[in-house]
Amino acid sequence: MHLFAGVVSRYVFDSPLMWTDEAANFLFLWLSMLGAVVALRRNEHMRLTTLVNAVRPEWGQWLGTVGALIVIVFVLEILLPAAQYLNVQASTELITLSISDGYRVVAILVGTALTAIIALLRLLETTTLRGFAMAVAVVGATAWVLWLGQPLLITMGHSNLILFFVVIVAACVVIGVPIAFTFGIATFSYLALTTDLPLMIVVNRIDDGISNLLLLAVPMFVVLGLLMEMTGIARVMVNFLAALIGHVKGGLSYVLLGAMYLVSGISGSKAADMAAVAPILFSEMLRRGAHPGELASLLATSSAMSETIPPSLVLITIGSVTNISIVALFTGGLLPAAVAALGLVIVAWYRSRGADTGGGTRAPIPHMARTFVIAVPGLTLPFVIRAAVIGGVATATEVSTVGVATPRFWDSSSTASSTGAGSIRCSSTRSR
Repeated sequence: MHLFAGVVSRYVFDSPLMWTDEAANFLFLWLSMLGAVVALRRNEHMRLTTLVNAVRPEWGQWLGTVGALIVIVFVLEILLPAAQYLNVQASTELITLSISDGYRVVAILVGTALTAIIALLRLLETTTLRGFAMAVAVVGATAWVLWLGQPLLITMGHSNLILFFVVIVAACVVIGVPIAFTFGIATFSYLALTTDLPLMIVVNRIDDGISNLLLLAVPMFVVLGLLMEMTGIARVMVNFLAALIGHVKGGLSYVLLGAMYLVSGISGSKAADMAAVAPILFSEMLRRGAHPGELASLLATSSAMSETIPPSLVLITIGSVTNISIVALFTGGLLPAAVAALGLVIVAWYRSRGADTGGGTRAPIPHMARTFVIAVPGLTLPFVIRAAVIGGVATATEVSTVGVATPRFWDSSSTASSTGAGSIRCSSTRSR
């Protein structure tokens, strides 16, 4: 909310609030570290579970024990450098908040410590004494071999990169260690065993990466997508498109493509986009004779099509890593998506021209006008988001808060959701 207040204060009252960015940076680091702990507790970190699910349950449980031990080893490696980094940053004062930067950086230390505790609790909950002993033996033996082979690793030069970032990374990924901890332990082990660089540098890079305020736009746009689904704005937009072209043969396929294109201009989460659009259309498309596989394919390809539509999490991530202008990425992302959408429309037309998918009754003009008026807030929001970023009114992070925090928009959406929810069902009833 303070970022939204900063946008209003700067753009409307020409009186910028200087502390909003530092406050957002402070809170973002704490939320990121605590979120990583919660994700570990819920087993929601990104990881590969193919092998774990393929083997017998007792072996899968043992691989999980090994993975938890690797997470604990990573935390033990990072605790001391994190404490050293905290001591350095404690003497630095945040300019606008006038407090020590140590209050922000301590989040890394707290997050890593809680991560170790969660991993240890998981071991106590899931493993047996025999399995724990075997896992400790394997992890300990691997660490001991690497430690004894340190002179050989140093003489290998850059060839040791293959050992750490191909062999070790591949082994950790295969046994189901979360991807973040896999690369973390590979990086720390490589630097500790083969270089003289202070490991505090890695903690500094972790801090810089998480503290990039541009990345705050990622969770904000995900929240925006969830709000869009909860308030019914997606249903309103789909109802308008259905009233406009849903009566033609295969028209609901075009409605789905158009809805994904428009909804993606509001939400940064493609999963939220699909969850918002698919339930509204699929039942009626199935009733008209569409094949379930065709529907799944169409939804998947439309989601891929909209990946470059601003605000895209992919574009935001690329901009944060490469320092490419977000304005340039947002501007350049529209044309590829439009070309892909046109190609999918042609494919949908070709697939439906000879299929017995039926059509609904053409909606009356007053009904079209009513659904259009109701959908206006949702239809205009994608253009507001793009114009605000491209016009320099707000950054990508700030503009995400505008969509979340505008009460009039969400009030309109909630009212529209209840008013227009039955458009597709009414159309299907008339077509029987």
